[in-house]
Amino acid sequence: MDAYYRNFTHITLDERRRVNWDHPDAFDFDLLTRHLSELAERRAIDKPVYDFVTHLRSEETVRVEPTDVIVIDGILLFVDERVRDLCDVKVFVDAEADIRLIRRLRRDMRTRGRPLNEIIEQYLSTVQPMHLQFVEPSKRYADIIVPRGGHNEIAIEMIVAKISRRLAAVAV
Repeated sequence: MDAYYRNFTHITLDERRRVNWDHPDAFDFDLLTRHLSELAERRAIDKPVYDFVTHLRSEETVRVEPTDVIVIDGILLFVDERVRDLCDVKVFVDAEADIRLIRRLRRDMRTRGRPLNEIIEQYLSTVQPMHLQFVEPSKRYADIIVPRGGHNEIAIEMIVAKISRRLAAVAV
């Protein structure tokens, strides 16, 4: 889902740094749902590439060919009804708040080149409040909730089995 952030080319980098990237309005759900629909109709798409340093979409795209199984991830996926309707199996991976914060700190420092104080400020001002307002309530739309942040082998085996059964039914 990270590839589908809105492309705020009309504002400065400083203004883009102050955008609430954890609010559903930061995403281009129209493009995401169009791309998911095209993949479901067995048509390839050109997925955007998002640059987290400049907070803009790159000029390049990634060609995604349709397949029997399409996996999409994003903490705000279930907020949009159109996206939910396009998902055959909706999985919510539930992780403790401290684990989410540690993962964000590591990711943003390593791959996004952000300083610690900026990450903490963003977490306190937007990430945590948006999680409580949008992410946490959206898990009610999940078919499966995986506790322990995905480190749950039984839940993962159940998801794989469910997908395998669906694929077998389609192949018949």
